[in-house]
Amino acid sequence: MTPNITVKYQVLKAVEEMPQNVTFKEVLERLYFLYKVHQGLQQIDVGNVVSHEEAKKQIKTWHK
Repeated sequence: MTPNITVKYQVLKAVEEMPQNVTFKEVLERLYFLYKVHQGLQQIDVGNVVSHEEAKKQIKTWHK
């Protein structure tokens, strides 16, 4: 998401792109998705990331 675009604009655009018969649940799910993407991009900006190899190692521990 472009830093120059406001959150309000992103929310309005997301809602405008949804079909007329959208449910509240679908709207909330979409907004939550956008929120989580925004959080992830912020984490990348501050260097809070792990390498692909490290992620694979962490995932392997979940199966034990």
